[in-house]
Amino acid sequence: MGSEIKVGPPVITISQGRTFMVTDKCGYIDPNTNQGIYAIDTRFVSFYKLYINRIPWQVINSNQLTFYASRFHLTNPDLNTEGGKLGEHTVGLTVNRTVSDGIHEEFEVVNYSGEKVVFVLELSIRSDFADIFEVKQHNIIQRGKQQTQWNDQKKCLRTTYDNKNFHRAIEYQITNVSSPVGFANGRLFFQIELEPGQMWQACTDLMLEHGQHIKKAGANSCTRGHKGSDSGGATPSPQSEPTSDFDERQAHWQERCTALTSSNNDVYRAYSQAIKDMGALRIYDMDVSADAWVPAAGVPWFVTLFGRDSLTVSYQNMSVAPEFARGALKRLAEFQADKHDNWNDSQPGKIMHEIRFGELAHFHKIPFTPYYGTADATILYLIVLSEAYRWTGDVNLLKEFRQIAEGCLDWIDHFGDLDGDGFQEYKTFSPLGYNNIAWKDAAFAVVYKNGSQVKQPKALVELQGYVYDAKLRMAEAFEVLGDKGRAQSLRKQAETLRHKFNQAFWMEDEGCYAYGLDPAKKKITSIASNAAYPLWSGIADQEKAEKVARRLLQEDMWSGWGIRTLSSKNPSYNPYYYQLGSVWPQDNGIIAEGFKRYGLSKEANQIIHGVFDAIERFESYRPPEVFAGIHRRGDMDFPVLYPGGANIPQAWATGSIFHMIRTMLGLRADAPNKRLYVNPTLPDWVPEIKLQRLHVGPCSLSIHFWRDGTTTRWEVLENKALQDVKKEDMIQVEASEQYQHS
Repeated sequence: MGSEIKVGPPVITISQGRTFMVTDKCGYIDPNTNQGIYAIDTRFVSFYKLYINRIPWQVINSNQLTFYASRFHLTNPDLNTEGGKLGEHTVGLTVNRTVSDGIHEEFEVVNYSGEKVVFVLELSIRSDFADIFEVKQHNIIQRGKQQTQWNDQKKCLRTTYDNKNFHRAIEYQITNVSSPVGFANGRLFFQIELEPGQMWQACTDLMLEHGQHIKKAGANSCTRGHKGSDSGGATPSPQSEPTSDFDERQAHWQERCTALTSSNNDVYRAYSQAIKDMGALRIYDMDVSADAWVPAAGVPWFVTLFGRDSLTVSYQNMSVAPEFARGALKRLAEFQADKHDNWNDSQPGKIMHEIRFGELAHFHKIPFTPYYGTADATILYLIVLSEAYRWTGDVNLLKEFRQIAEGCLDWIDHFGDLDGDGFQEYKTFSPLGYNNIAWKDAAFAVVYKNGSQVKQPKALVELQGYVYDAKLRMAEAFEVLGDKGRAQSLRKQAETLRHKFNQAFWMEDEGCYAYGLDPAKKKITSIASNAAYPLWSGIADQEKAEKVARRLLQEDMWSGWGIRTLSSKNPSYNPYYYQLGSVWPQDNGIIAEGFKRYGLSKEANQIIHGVFDAIERFESYRPPEVFAGIHRRGDMDFPVLYPGGANIPQAWATGSIFHMIRTMLGLRADAPNKRLYVNPTLPDWVPEIKLQRLHVGPCSLSIHFWRDGTTTRWEVLENKALQDVKKEDMIQVEASEQYQHS
């Protein structure tokens, strides 16, 4: 790449667990945007701005230091003070922030003017305590009562919000400051006098009160001096680097994860950033144990437990850390539905879509307590349970979640199939339910070839493949558990579905699978990325799979950065819309693995190359949840951000990096049978990859892969037991061109 262009959103986001702060590049929060300080689905702070004598400070530069910390360098504009004119850029302000359960801030002001200066540093901070759903929809309704009190003795500003039994509050506590502090006209103010070269410092803690355990937000001790420090006329030494108990958890995570090195530095950096981000996306207070974790779907909108997202991320992470699967399977099992309830779209056996804890959910104004409006999470639960068993070899997973799996299978046959024709259809029953409840869940995502909307019920193509895969996997599981009769029945059901599917969904004139079947069971003949999912599931016939790959790589679907969600020939196509022509890394990861499964490694690598080229151009090698499907114009071009504000980092976009690398290497675990199969097909742009600490069953493996001409070779560098096992129980690594399990 000959250009250093980096694409990223104009915000800085820091987070830890379920608390996060989104600001502009100045460190300010604009009330007319979605910026703010959030926790547990409430926006606690909706406006934040710093002033010097009532004029905003100007940003010089700023950046995120770690996932939970940021730093802002600001300076003064030209302004008149009581002591005379203060020239621009003669006073510097540095703001350091860290987030844990709240926000810890450190302020450092230095006088570079050469003369004594007197001014007022002001902070305006306001709260709307809005529900995250209302913020996202730009429809904030004031319901409860707010009160603000300033305690001059304690130097503490407290704002409370109460609506019946729903309570939220913030406390902004000022610490370690010697200059006068006050509050008036909605602003905190610090009266500052500085001699030439002198430094002033203060620390604050913003504590969030939301009914859960509250602890002080401070990450640093703030023991350094405040007013009176002398910089000696030079730039003061930087404050200590932020530290947090997050660092200890992150270190444990990185020590556990599969490590990667590569001769392609961009691949190495993308993987390394993904490891950091995936660890940071853990929802720590939902962890099952020290080795069973739950991922957030993404920051800022989806910091909660999800069905589809949590399971997809767990699948993507199998070769990195199957602990996500353990956590997701356990937490989602706890919420498996046991009754009919149209309000939240639940039926017995169904796995939830999403759970929320904000004001709207508290008063049941929305059905997210939890909401079960998902057509795929219940099926994906079975796929991830099986995949976790294959990577860990832990038969106790199958035993522990057997009843959950039984419930999922029952739901698939009796509620997922609405009309008894053997295909999965979806329909919502909640008055606030979604129009689309597969992975493309935008209201207008499913369209006919003429661009018009498809009504419910809809039998989307990928759902059928999911069921085929899930039933074959559960046949394997029941055989292990000693129920051979059930296993045989599930295999027969899967084969029947495969035959019916390839007849009902195939479009010979397009050389592609249909998007789905409409309410009249007629084909939805739109060309969409979903058509590749039958390859990922293994339900596609070989000849049809090859045709699908060729069709999806045509110009109307191939953007150069990845496969679009919808053909550019469709009248509804818009590259800037969420799922009507945009590009999703997670979508492309699934498509690439599907291609590889059917022996189409060249086509799989083309997709992976396009997505990695895009990732290389995003700031910090962080792929957004979605980006625009604008056609790529040469090597000097760059991907275009989704204008609606994509989640960055986002768990399944981050996980797609792991998924695509696993696909290139053809890793397929069969720990119960003491095997790891590899089918590496490295492209010329990735001549070498080395994996270390790859956990399969009871073993930790290090494997070196490299290109030798047009062939990829491999060598096991280390095979170490993680526990006491016999030599014959060690994992053996074997080459295999066959992707599917026999």
